[in-house]
Amino acid sequence: MFGKFFSKQTPKTGIKSGDEPLSALEVEQLIKESLTHYISDNFPQGVLSVCQQFTLSQHKTIIIKLVMPFVCQGELDLVAQTLSESLACEVSINVELAIKPVRQFSLGKAQEGNGQRALSQGIPPQGKIANIIAIASGKGGVGKSTTTVNLAYALMSEGAKVGILDADIYGPSIPTMLGLKNEKPSSSDGKLMTPLKVNGLSAMSIGFLVDQADATVWRGPMASTAFNQLLNETDWPELDYLLIDMPPGTGDIQLTLAQKVPVAAAVIVTTPQDIALIDAVKGIAMFDKVKVPVLGIIENMSYHICENCGHQSHIFGEAGGEDMAQEYETKLLGQLPLDITIRQDADLGESAVFENSAGEIASHYRKIARNMSAQLFLQCDNASPLTATVTTKSI
Repeated sequence: MFGKFFSKQTPKTGIKSGDEPLSALEVEQLIKESLTHYISDNFPQGVLSVCQQFTLSQHKTIIIKLVMPFVCQGELDLVAQTLSESLACEVSINVELAIKPVRQFSLGKAQEGNGQRALSQGIPPQGKIANIIAIASGKGGVGKSTTTVNLAYALMSEGAKVGILDADIYGPSIPTMLGLKNEKPSSSDGKLMTPLKVNGLSAMSIGFLVDQADATVWRGPMASTAFNQLLNETDWPELDYLLIDMPPGTGDIQLTLAQKVPVAAAVIVTTPQDIALIDAVKGIAMFDKVKVPVLGIIENMSYHICENCGHQSHIFGEAGGEDMAQEYETKLLGQLPLDITIRQDADLGESAVFENSAGEIASHYRKIARNMSAQLFLQCDNASPLTATVTTKSI
């Protein structure tokens, strides 16, 4: 069983009947060695290479407590299961998150008031929002907003504090998908809006402020100004991640986001269809020009499984996202099925990820959420074990 999860260097640890029981010190050492040699895309140098704190308690069961810089509970649950089978004892791993900003910004002359906001610079309050991630697509209709909502719930299922900002000024869909149609934000001080909350998720959208039947007929600068106000004039709570649901394309709002907002990174949502991939490439190119790292690609509607026979059909093409990730040297964060339940939940303002965080659909989103969170740390944080170090040598 260990061979499936751990590298070949992992010591054999099975306890056979008749063997003398391991001492507490031997068990701790064995667990540390196993976590050190566990290798995956999110732990390229083992779990302990990124662990900020390790504690172990041994009674009838073994409880491992880890302080981690990104969400990983679901993956480490599988590690705990493997350790339990090897040690013939129940092992659980409890993850406490210590998510920090991967990019540091100088506030300059901050305005006084709630959150010390530098509104003129478009910088959200330091210490309240740790990381801003843009969820983008090259074209509409690829399921970007649905993916954003379910990723937010997936991050929450993994233990993170999450918010959503709906930046699609012309076609806000987040209110419907969160079941918040016709809801209006309030304000405690008459200056900052209080984001709406649903199931512990904080959200703000132009759809909360404009009647659903009214068309938003604004030129680019007006839309960009509205976006800035939604971000900077919202009294966001403490958040590990703020996901921004971007409008499709590479226009004014995208440029405003990149130039005036401390975006940590971006994620591109596409389908395997060639026409969608062509536009997704433009999204990668835009973020590259404005120096916003792209963490990877999410391939939505990747395949459909027949309810009757279980046959897997690639309706919109096959492996497009994977090929694109390889060509542009980024990560394929995951592939999502074309499932009617996902569409129905979005229309009803519900989420299978929230309703059943251990279900099959939720497992897809939670895995992608873990990959996204881990890659943000690994690719962008100076504390990452993959960050190159510069050493000097005197002659």
